[in-house]
Amino acid sequence: MIPARASLHGSRGKAAGSNFFKRFGTTLNKMLNGEWRERVCLVTGGAGFIGAHLCEHLLDGGARVVVLDRHRPRRSYFILQGLNDRVDFIFGDVREMQAVRWALENHAVDTIFHLAAQPLIPLGNVIPFETLSVNALGTYAVLEAARQTAGIEAFVYASSGAYYGDTLDDGALVEEHPPVASANIYAPAVVAADAAVRAYAKTFKLPTVACRFLNVYGAGDLNFSRLVPRAVRNLMMDAPYNFGERDDGRTKLEFSNVRDLVRGLARAAEALHARRPIKGEAINLGSGYPVSVQTLARLISRSYDGQEREPCFCGERTQQPHIRYLDIRKAERLLDWQPQVELQEGLIETLAWYRRFWPQLR
Repeated sequence: MIPARASLHGSRGKAAGSNFFKRFGTTLNKMLNGEWRERVCLVTGGAGFIGAHLCEHLLDGGARVVVLDRHRPRRSYFILQGLNDRVDFIFGDVREMQAVRWALENHAVDTIFHLAAQPLIPLGNVIPFETLSVNALGTYAVLEAARQTAGIEAFVYASSGAYYGDTLDDGALVEEHPPVASANIYAPAVVAADAAVRAYAKTFKLPTVACRFLNVYGAGDLNFSRLVPRAVRNLMMDAPYNFGERDDGRTKLEFSNVRDLVRGLARAAEALHARRPIKGEAINLGSGYPVSVQTLARLISRSYDGQEREPCFCGERTQQPHIRYLDIRKAERLLDWQPQVELQEGLIETLAWYRRFWPQLR
């Protein structure tokens, strides 16, 4: 029976047959066809920006994908790329543990990618309890559902570099860096979830890993408050190249292409499948180097039409520019993963997608 507030939609229809035969068939096909062939993956938050790219990556690798999400926006990358027709979609909330468990058992899932979250830092300060509830308690619910379900071989949590808090060091953040106080509510919710994911590995031997990342850009990001989508919207609408008062333009941040990120998330799951010693670890995924937001805005402009517009960052000039980027040597060592998409290449690809779909996005 489907739990309350969770309903199944998608191209495959309702799952049928016993879980035993589904798991036997799944295991046999994996042996015959390689790593992702016929693996069954649950992607929570799979209709979101990063989640949709991850679904696409897994589907192209031969996996069966089940998405659990409480939103399915009509103008999203998930819909515009036709991913909705390639997955089993379940409307549900990750805080409803029985709905998550039903999805795992009914589809004989062996791999979980937990991406469902309230991801907006400013919004977290407006709805702090909802942010804590979704990001922390939602993660506990998915962990508990996984713990109570047989056959889970990998649990990959999409954590965040916000885990580290408001650090002031001018250096790459390493995984061992302790979290420090932050001026937002989003960060402590991430800390709670990240710690729980790693604790479930140590306490219950659940095969989990937490992957931390910072600013991710790419095709289909419709949060136009973020720097890259905001630049794209200004350019597409021939609006002033203005980025508001959030910054003076000298801040240096790491920007990772979404294709690199989802490849890293998949690589983490593959390492767990292969029983490599990463269970309970935290691993940074990123570009490994910072770029000033002013430099990035100029590069987006040149990539758009060859013109270098002068971006307006109207915030007060800071005494010391903020610098934030991740040390990715652990991912290189444990996952054999490195970023592959050069920044300008990624921006050109991103702009091409927005040009193609802009009429539907306006």
